Order: sequence, then structure tokens, then C-alpha cells
Amino acid sequence: MPVTFFGHGNPLNALEENDYTRGWRRMANSFPRPRAVLAISAHWYLPGVAITAQDAPPTIHDFGGFPRALYEVQYPAPGDPGLAARVSELLAPLSVMPSNDWGLDHGTWAVLCHVFPEADIPVIQLSIDDTQPPEFHYDLGRRLRPLRDEGILIVASGNLIHNLHTYAWGRHQTTPFDWAVRFETQARSLLLDRRFDLLVAYESMGRDAQLSIPTPDHYLPLLYACGASDDGDRTSFPVEGIDGGSISMLSVLFTP
Repeated sequence: MPVTFFGHGNPLNALEENDYTRGWRRMANSFPRPRAVLAISAHWYLPGVAITAQDAPPTIHDFGGFPRALYEVQYPAPGDPGLAARVSELLAPLSVMPSNDWGLDHGTWAVLCHVFPEADIPVIQLSIDDTQPPEFHYDLGRRLRPLRDEGILIVASGNLIHNLHTYAWGRHQTTPFDWAVRFETQARSLLLDRRFDLLVAYESMGRDAQLSIPTPDHYLPLLYACGASDDGDRTSFPVEGIDGGSISMLSVLFTP
């Protein structure tokens, strides 16, 4: 299976027909139907590593201030406790906590409702440990790599650039900030060259990186995708764009 990183952006993308959502659907048509999905979302960010272990994970509306229709969206994909156990096995001796309290947050379902709209493929979610450095997250991605040969689609969901302090709320035609364009251009080059060591060390990449990644939660999923990729994979960017001046909607696809 391929490995994907989705720039998920605004939760309203779940309801909208736009260049991003059309691109997500095209991505789904480009790879085989997976046996199940392992999602790593920016929005399950807590101390420790946990994994959803329910037969039927709930749809979590983890946001506020949006139209009622968004809170009514349900993504009733089944869970896969067996896959959750397999992930725990691959990450051993790291302690992975099975969770019945979380489910599928909007970083997962706002994308998957376009990618797999029938919600008929099992989905589990792995949390991001907010106490650990970038190297830790890249390493976990490497340890998850065998899942690709087992029919599992690894879906990382965040945003390469995610600066809400500078985001132009409510304005549709906004010129991207120069620093955002520069950092995205640099990151794309590093992805194509597989210089993942520099992407892991993003905190040393200067002011453009600091403005693009003021907090690591939306960036770290990309490192899982990079870690799970193989040297022989082809790297492509099937969805592009910078929303509101400071949210990169770039999607990355690593294809065998």
C-alpha cells in the first residue's frame, strides 16, 4: 500500500466541494482498496501513545463555532481491535494504551468522508505523544512500515504549515505569506530528495519554519508518513495550495 499525508485544513472541507476535496477523491482512485486504515491525526495529541480499540469508534466533533450541519456529520466506519493489537506489537516495547474514550476526530473523518465515502473500511487512530521529540515520531513511522505489506493504508493528517494566528478568517482570495511559500518550497524539495533528517530537525531550519510551525501538532503527522515510506517509493504532491495565507493544504503520496 502507499503512504499518505493529507493537509486537512478547515473542518468545513468535510461538507465542501472544492479543489482540495476533489483532489482527495482522486487520490483514493489511485491506490488499491485497503484492508483497513491506520490514521495519525494532529487532533489526538496528548501525553503518551494510545490507540483506538473499539469495534465501532465514535465520530468526534472536536471543534467549536461551526455550522450545525458539521456537527451532524457521522462517519460510522468500523474499528479493528485486531489491527490495534498488531500496531501495539510493532511498537513494542513501547507502551501503547488501548483507548475506548476516543474515536475518529475531524483530522481523520473530514478527509476520509471524501476518500472512502461509504465508511465501509475499518479505521483505527494512533495518538501523537506530545512529550516526545520529532525523532521519536519519525521512528514510530519506520516501525509501522510493515503494515503496508499487510494491506493497511497509513493515513497521516495534519498541515505542513499551520499558523492560525496569521490565518485570514473569512477571506477567500488571500495571497500566501512569503515565509509560507518559502518554507513549503523548501519542504517539498526535501521530501523529493528524501532528506527526512532535515525535516525531523525542522526547529533548526530558521524563521520561516518557526512561523510555519508555531506548534508541532499539525506537522508531526508528516514525520510518521516519511518514516513509513520506502527508499524506492515515488513521491508526489496530488493536492496543493495555501489556504488563508498560512495553512498549507499540501498532500504527499508515497507510492511503491
